[in-house]
This record gives sequence, structure tokens and C-alpha cells, in this order.
Amino acid sequence: MSLYKADLHIHTLLSPCGDLDMTPSTIISEAKNRGLNIIGVIDHNTTLQAKVIKESGLENDEFLILTGVEACSSEEVHSIALFEDLEALYKFQEVLDRYLPEIENIPEIFGDQVVVNFEEQIIYEESRSLLSALTISLEEIEQIVHELNGIFILAHVDRNSYSIYSQLGFIPNNINIDAIELSASCDISGFIKQHPELNNYPIIRSSDAHYPNQIGIVSTIFDLDKLEFKEIKKAIKERKIVL
Repeated sequence: MSLYKADLHIHTLLSPCGDLDMTPSTIISEAKNRGLNIIGVIDHNTTLQAKVIKESGLENDEFLILTGVEACSSEEVHSIALFEDLEALYKFQEVLDRYLPEIENIPEIFGDQVVVNFEEQIIYEESRSLLSALTISLEEIEQIVHELNGIFILAHVDRNSYSIYSQLGFIPNNINIDAIELSASCDISGFIKQHPELNNYPIIRSSDAHYPNQIGIVSTIFDLDKLEFKEIKKAIKERKIVL
């Protein structure tokens, strides 16, 4: 077995209010410079830039790109969905397109929501606001993620907004959670002492990076037989994780 350093929560410039430097090439370069072996590229309510980064051809035996989304449910709870392949990613994008409200983005306030290629040329612009909550529940999101054999993680549960505790006040028993994410600023021992039920779940830590200098500021170490999606999924289930 080998240890691999992961940051599973990295945004691109497509996310609302995203930093213009969070281009595909910058993300890959910064991740490698910071010694990351695994990155998760997940924008708000869209997978379209993640697809471009996955298709970069820059993966190798020591560097894996996971792709997915940070979805905002109808309860305004953020969750992370990660998928093994582009086929599953495409199918989940269809779900996002179906449940994202027809609310126009205001570029003057929230920035342009654009997808760029590795030459930093704009290849698509999303006109709908990606800040909007989806019109689908957290439970429904989880079920679809698992139907597509994805990994479902509750995002930044220690935060005072858009987290399971800020919005619901508790973790529902009817949701199949693969892991819990704690943010970079979290006092881990203190927060778990406050919420001992978290001991029932595998816990990861990631950056939620919106700027290049935030990539890898915290990370999770996975103990894997091989650097691949299935092994990460297995490591989470078996808690072969070091924070």
C-alpha cells in the first residue's frame, strides 16, 4: 500500500465569484507544486469545467484528477459528488441542468461564469446563476449520486452557512453518506467533541479552494493499493484515511 495526498474540493473560475486565475493549467500546476497526488475539481452546481480538466491528459501513475460537483440542494445544503468516469459525469450534469432554476447570472456582481480550455479560450458561458439552490432535495441528490456509483460527501459541515448543521441542525438518518468534510479552519477535535455523532462517519479535510494559493492548504492522506477511483472509494469506506 502507498500513501497519497488529496485535496478533493477545488473550484475553477467557472464558480460564481471565482478567481480568474483558477484556470485548468494553473490548478494542475499548483496542485503538483504542492505535492498533491489527487485533486477533486468541483464547481457550484455544474460539472462543465471539470470535464475539460479531466480530459487534459495530465494524469499519470502519481497524479489522479477526480471530477464532480458541489451541489446546493433545495435545503441549501452543500454536498460533494465525485464520479469515476465522464459518462457518469455527463449523466449528473443532465440532472443539474434539469433542476437549476432559470435565474439569470449578474456578471457585474458575481462574475462571468465561463468554461475555458487549456489555452484559456472561452468555450462556453453559463447564463443561469450557479449560486441558486437546486430544486431537488439533499436525499434525492444522494440517491442519484449512488445510482451513478459516485462518492457522496457532506461539504464543510463545520461552517455557519450552506452546511448540514447550519441548515438542518442534524444529520438525517435516511441519507447514505460516504464521508464528512471538515473545512481548513475547523478545530477538528473541538468540533467532533461538540458533535460526537461524526465519529460514525469517515472524515476528510479539503481546501474548498477558490484561489490558487488555497490549493492544498489542507489535505487528506489516503492509504491505497492503487491510485484509482475505486481504491479511493474503498479507502473511505474502510477509513484508511489520515487527516
